[in-house]
Amino acid sequence: MIDFKKIVIEKARSNPKRLVLPEGNDIRVLKAAELVRKEKIASEIYVLGDPDELLRLAKTESVDLKGINLINHRKEQNFSDFVQTLYNMRKEKGMTLEEAEKLISDEVYYGAMMIKKGFVDAMVSGSMSPTAKTVRASLIIVRPKEGIKTVSGSFVMIVPDCKYGNDGGFIYADCGVVPEPTSEQLADIAVASADTCKKLLGVEPVLALLSFSTLGSADSPSIQKVREAVEILKSRKVSFLFDGEMQFDAAVDKSVAKTKAPSSKVAGNANVMIFPDLNSGNIAYKITQRLAKAEAYGPLLQGLSKPINDLSRGATPEDILIVSAITILQAE
Repeated sequence: MIDFKKIVIEKARSNPKRLVLPEGNDIRVLKAAELVRKEKIASEIYVLGDPDELLRLAKTESVDLKGINLINHRKEQNFSDFVQTLYNMRKEKGMTLEEAEKLISDEVYYGAMMIKKGFVDAMVSGSMSPTAKTVRASLIIVRPKEGIKTVSGSFVMIVPDCKYGNDGGFIYADCGVVPEPTSEQLADIAVASADTCKKLLGVEPVLALLSFSTLGSADSPSIQKVREAVEILKSRKVSFLFDGEMQFDAAVDKSVAKTKAPSSKVAGNANVMIFPDLNSGNIAYKITQRLAKAEAYGPLLQGLSKPINDLSRGATPEDILIVSAITILQAE
């Protein structure tokens, strides 16, 4: 079984980036910032909040914030510039200057603008706020990567005692953002997931676009959507290996692949699973996590021009450390 935590920490340490953790009023975030510093995975660490309050909070739990930049973002010289930038970006959609100022006053939106403006390379938030806030800040400020219109959510799945995928390592997508993707969105999700596989698993992606049919064994509107996504990927001339539509067993098991898809280079070798909708993706990752006792890391936002990731509101400081390392790797 892959020691994924060790791998991402070591990789991030070899090429540290500038990280912002905006929710400094959460003691878990302060503890995570200390862990990030100790693990040396970030070249600079920024935590947002009133410095005096953060230091008082840290003292109650014996957290050492030495070497960590504590920023009261509402008093920063660049605050008004950030407000003006957001207003200029959104005024044609009806945003007023007052609305822009209200958003930038929020630490998550300010952190996203720090990435937009090049002050930091990566952001991790969500321990004290809903996923929708992190996703919205990402979409309106950082925006999708060039050539991709869809931001999606993937999971790194590490399955113990598994001969499939990359020694039990898989990317599952989309498991957290797009409920009913179109064929164009499925193609975007595939492109972003291939990049996630390279950066986080460190192997060449082999993508299966999943369905209840394998290469024409059945037909329905949902299958046709997957087939259209495959054709879109072909037209984009992507550099990674992909195929579909394909059932899960044909995608991972070579013996099944010989029967169901003998001519496919992907069948029996897939390490990236692209699900036809959020229902199937979300259900699949939870089944894999619970029944196969797999480690599940995510949902990781992908398809953004710069990396931002969301946290579970139940995240531990160690969870925040690992997501920070993953986000730093996405910045490479």
